[in-house]
Amino acid sequence: MFRFTKAPTYLLLSALLSSSLPAIASDANRLPEMGTTAASTLTIDKELEYGDAYMRILSASQPVINDPLLSDYVQSLGHKLVASADDVRTPFNFFLIQNPEINAFAFFGGYVAIHSGLFLHAKTESELASVIAHEIAHVTQRHLARKMEADARNSPITMAALIGSLLLTVAAPEAGLAAMHATTAAGMQGQINFTRSNEKEADRIGIKTLAKAGFDAHAMPRFFGRLADQYRYTSKLPAMLLTHPLPESRLTDSRMRARNYPTVILPPSERYLLARSRIVARNANFSEASSLNWLNRELKKAAPNRRNELNYGKALVYLDNGKYKQAHQLLDPLLASEPNNLFFIDAATDLDLYQKQYDRAISRLTTALKGNPNSNVLRLNLANAYLESGKYQQSIQILNRYAYDHPKDTNGWTLLAKNYAKLGNRSAELAALGELLALRAQWDKAINNYTQAAQMAKLGSMDQARYDARIDQLRFERQRFKALQK
Repeated sequence: MFRFTKAPTYLLLSALLSSSLPAIASDANRLPEMGTTAASTLTIDKELEYGDAYMRILSASQPVINDPLLSDYVQSLGHKLVASADDVRTPFNFFLIQNPEINAFAFFGGYVAIHSGLFLHAKTESELASVIAHEIAHVTQRHLARKMEADARNSPITMAALIGSLLLTVAAPEAGLAAMHATTAAGMQGQINFTRSNEKEADRIGIKTLAKAGFDAHAMPRFFGRLADQYRYTSKLPAMLLTHPLPESRLTDSRMRARNYPTVILPPSERYLLARSRIVARNANFSEASSLNWLNRELKKAAPNRRNELNYGKALVYLDNGKYKQAHQLLDPLLASEPNNLFFIDAATDLDLYQKQYDRAISRLTTALKGNPNSNVLRLNLANAYLESGKYQQSIQILNRYAYDHPKDTNGWTLLAKNYAKLGNRSAELAALGELLALRAQWDKAINNYTQAAQMAKLGSMDQARYDARIDQLRFERQRFKALQK
């Protein structure tokens, strides 16, 4: 008997791809290519629709990390792997969830979620990349679509109804689980056999992708093996081992496959280590003392040329706790040694703003943008610096363009809403907040926001016409979203 609670509801989607029972022995070097078998029942366009719907629900229910620096890092790492993957049919979107559990999962439309806790257990960038490569393989091989197809073949219900039940599960756990139980008649053994193949196939293809992208292919069995050893005798398994079980046969198979590739000795990735330190400082649910203890323990073991990344983490802890003198002592030499490092520029800007040194922050960012004009991190930082300094129109000018380029990034809409609130432009503020609501699938509230905005706008103005047009779009999106759940 399994107990489901609201907090881990999204794990249901990953669990559909896995099994905790031992694998049936098979040829270690030959597995069937099954990546296109779902094409007859679920189109790529439909997968994209379901993925967008699931992401909106997830954004409303889980603590998605909207940190521009961390988002930039995981997106660049993920797309480096995608560039070396085969059978890519969808765009990919990689994002972080603030959760100490060791886990990652993929779902329709190329969305790959990574728990912040994974950074604390992956010792190298190759180990982190191995988990992401495994999830990319789940998407390219359309494992979830194939799982749904298998269920649809073995029950009188349609593929659409099964997926609708899954989306309903995420939105309303109790109702959704009842729908899943009512519509799924496939035998348990059939599910086990299918998902066991998925995990091995994702390992095989993920290792190949990892090697082609220039990472150490041996990182996958090494990381998974360490997890299996660590939790071998515990009754409380991490989420990754619940949704991606590791029977000995799977570990043996992944080790054998990795032997087909040379061991790659890579220098430590500075960006990975900086991202890891940033997560320890801000996204690990640690207290100030716990964060500093973790970073200091790592400093004792670190090579002399790898201490900057850990001192950066300590600088963030001091900064976030109002200890600006200690933050300066650590951060100033880091910035002097690498003046173009976005992690250091971002932290120095935060320090400037906390100390109300607005002109210094703006000067720092405008100079940095001259050398890196397309940096989303710098654009958002500059918009925020203008906002904090009271230069709202300059901030809005940057953010209007940013929101146009990145309409699904909540950072742009959040900053726009704050600027318009400061200016007393209530209709524009409501519109920006309406976009945030729509990104969380809160359609009725989003439409209400835009309706109020249209009523406040000048009669016959361009703003009123724009708000009315957006109301029509949101009503259409609401209708389509509800249709997916039926």
